[in-house]
Amino acid sequence: MEHALKLIAGVLPLIFAFAFLVPVIDQGMRALEINAPFGLTTLTFALIIGGVWGTIAKLTGRWV
Repeated sequence: MEHALKLIAGVLPLIFAFAFLVPVIDQGMRALEINAPFGLTTLTFALIIGGVWGTIAKLTGRWV
């Protein structure tokens, strides 16, 4: 059980990124009518940005 909790705590930045940041980025881009680059959809672009940002937060231990 302790191992499972440590595993979950270790991926919390990624969970936060995919559960909160990705929808916010996607909906913000749609509301402001901003097109994603390279012909991507706004959701795909948000998944890439959120995933990279969450991974950086996980590896460095900080969001900024």
